[in-house]
Amino acid sequence: MHGVSGGTAEKILDHPIVVRVAGDRQAGFYRPRPGSGAAGGSTDGVAVEAYRWGALTAGAAVRTASMLLLLPFMLGNLAIWLRPTPTDRFGLLGALCRLLAGTLTAAFVLSVIGVTLDLVGWQCVPYARCRDGRPYLSWLDELPMGPRLALLSLIPLLALWVIWRIGIRSARALEGFGPPAPRPETSELTESLNTRGFWDDERTTAWLRQIHVGVGAGTLDASLLAGISDPQAPVGWLLIVAAIGLLGFCAVLLCLPVPATRAGVRRLLRPLRAATVAVTVLALGYAALRAGNPLVVGQLPGYEGTAGGLIAGQGVLLVLLALVTMVRARVTVPGARPFLRGLATPIMAAASVTVASAFAATLVFRVADQLDRGYIPGPAHPDPPGMAPLDPPVAYWWAALAGLAALMIVAVAALSTLVIGRRRRRPLAERIVEQDYPDVPTQAKPRLRIVRETIARSHVTEELGPMLVAFFLISSLGLATIALDLIGIGPVQLAAELGKQRRQSTVLAAYVTDAGVWLISLLVIGLMILGYRSYRSAETRRVVAALWDLGDFWPRTVHPFAPPCYAARAVPELVKRVSALAHQGTVVISGHSHGSILAAATILQLPPTVLRRVALLTHGSPLGRIYAHLYPAYLGGRTLCELGERLDWRWRNLWRDTDPVGGPIFAPQRSAHPPCNSPAAASVDIRLRDPRSVTIDPTDTVPPPVERHWPYHTQPAYQTAVRELAAQACEARSSG
Repeated sequence: MHGVSGGTAEKILDHPIVVRVAGDRQAGFYRPRPGSGAAGGSTDGVAVEAYRWGALTAGAAVRTASMLLLLPFMLGNLAIWLRPTPTDRFGLLGALCRLLAGTLTAAFVLSVIGVTLDLVGWQCVPYARCRDGRPYLSWLDELPMGPRLALLSLIPLLALWVIWRIGIRSARALEGFGPPAPRPETSELTESLNTRGFWDDERTTAWLRQIHVGVGAGTLDASLLAGISDPQAPVGWLLIVAAIGLLGFCAVLLCLPVPATRAGVRRLLRPLRAATVAVTVLALGYAALRAGNPLVVGQLPGYEGTAGGLIAGQGVLLVLLALVTMVRARVTVPGARPFLRGLATPIMAAASVTVASAFAATLVFRVADQLDRGYIPGPAHPDPPGMAPLDPPVAYWWAALAGLAALMIVAVAALSTLVIGRRRRRPLAERIVEQDYPDVPTQAKPRLRIVRETIARSHVTEELGPMLVAFFLISSLGLATIALDLIGIGPVQLAAELGKQRRQSTVLAAYVTDAGVWLISLLVIGLMILGYRSYRSAETRRVVAALWDLGDFWPRTVHPFAPPCYAARAVPELVKRVSALAHQGTVVISGHSHGSILAAATILQLPPTVLRRVALLTHGSPLGRIYAHLYPAYLGGRTLCELGERLDWRWRNLWRDTDPVGGPIFAPQRSAHPPCNSPAAASVDIRLRDPRSVTIDPTDTVPPPVERHWPYHTQPAYQTAVRELAAQACEARSSG
């Protein structure tokens, strides 16, 4: 099994002619065509078969490009899987993550509302200069304000429908492979990767999808009604209360565990669906019957407060998430060393909020810039006569300023980390080089220096913590702007107040804020260009898919609009294929890089009758180096020990010091009590010297290459490990 963006089946098998023997074009099993020779690196008596799953994420151009739009949702869904303990996905921590995910959907809809209802319908169309030369907007001026906003409200509903459809279509392609296995009654409290039905998230996703549709529709209904309701009309206020009640009902459902049966899901979602449709239809109908004011000034009523209140709610949820995570991190899984002491969950949640804010601010500011014909809106710039005061909410100004500060500080933290960490990495690389190449001739010294630098750079992975800590601190400091958001004070107004009306401080704050706006806009536009390139170019699509391979491994149990979980198909499919092959003989599962994660998940789902005929070979694996720290609740030391015990330690792991991704599985633990009590764990890791030599062989013209992360399967140690594991599996099969 290949890693992220693993290439073609011909490349994986190192053979020019292959045929698919199982699966389909999205995820298939391939072998060399009979009579065309053996696969590269094969061992006598062993049939080699490749599982190519990369097309699950990089196969469809539209699906890969659309994943960039879903980036905030993916980060929000990933946060819950980074928690330090496995017992709180459906408890308080899970409820907080799901509520935060609900705010991401609300922020998405609110950004579209800011463009359609606020900027276009409320701020632009009433002004002749804004409509001039734009026939696609001029006809809207013929409509009263109420019908105009009701008509424009269809666009946010359409945007919500689009991301809903993306999730539905992707689920059909990637999820629900085969009949789902029933979950035990206690699986939600004690679940792990060996829990039956762990990868079946269709019921959870269907439950959350309808709730998030209600959140999006309720956000639109409340914003529309707040803009056109008459304070003297009780009907409008009753509808606003109904819209807020719909949002409250959705929030309560997000805090509840998913019903155990599909019938239970339908029983609760039926009234929610009816309430969503009823409130939305009544809100649109009420707005269509309202004439509204002929000329308005400022933003859509209630929009500024809603945007600020949403960011305030996200800030409060992030604080609560950090506090709960810190408390939960005190009781960790034995043998696990959680990344950043278990704070990875709030850090990833903060990242999802930051990216969502960047997307929203970019959309609103760029549309405002287009509508006002290049004039930069804001209190530091005088409004030209006859032009609409196109002014995005204060919350987006603070988001732009925070984005500029976060990027600068994270860049400084990254540079400092690399410089300071270099002092630690260089002595480590020096010791490794001295051990592997003790007697090196003078002419090989330059080559030795290259190897030493390669080893030093490969250990940068362990030093990403300070950058993430800096990012989290910046996100936390951004909470200080919540009060300013709620009272409507932007960066420029604050600078004017602190500077005692000094023009210099006001202008400086305006330029800095504008720079932040353009910075986050360029970053988001860059992502959009990358999405377009991934649509047109297969090579770019593989690069984008490599990122999603890391984020979409886990089921969608927090945000239903996140890109679908490809492991929901890959793992059950591998279990079925391995079980069928094991009944014909012994099976050695070989996983490279991220493929080793799929291999581990597959073995944890295999029944005991199959496990006796299975062995595991991992190479370039991030299991011990990265995943055990990022996901201690599911892939920590205890799970890795269980994996070895299930196989009776028929497991070998090949790794190199020059590999920036892979490493040893059972490295010396910092804890005084290692997770594995079996001495057989020490035989799992096999270190390969890389390169084989720093001198030029007499029969060659160049020194051996530095292999780093790829390939492993062409090395003699790989064939040796395959033969040993196959023999052990045959012996276990005979004794069983």
